[in-house]
Amino acid sequence: MKKIIIAIFLCISLCGCDKNDIKQVINEAYIEKIVLDKEYIILDVRTKEEYEELHIIDAINIALNEIDENIKIDREKIIFVYCKSGNRSNMAYNTLTNLGYTVYDLGGIDSINLEKE
Repeated sequence: MKKIIIAIFLCISLCGCDKNDIKQVINEAYIEKIVLDKEYIILDVRTKEEYEELHIIDAINIALNEIDENIKIDREKIIFVYCKSGNRSNMAYNTLTNLGYTVYDLGGIDSINLEKE
């Protein structure tokens, strides 16, 4: 559990997030609370085929082209979004943020230090 907390904290601190528009200050205590309370969703916005090939453990897959005002994601949870390179996750970040979700962009899957399957 501690590794997940540290990995998510580092991912958000070092990559991800729209660096020009960081809306919240992230600290380890905040991330620890989110993880311990299971108040987060890890969202893979790549295609189904990409997801099936490799993804972060416990991530759900909703392709970028399926993210719109009809998306069914719990608004009470924090969303950590990623893709292959960071381009689609940035677009998903913008869309979801505009829809009122709290979102953090983790960037590309290869730069994320979380367990994958």
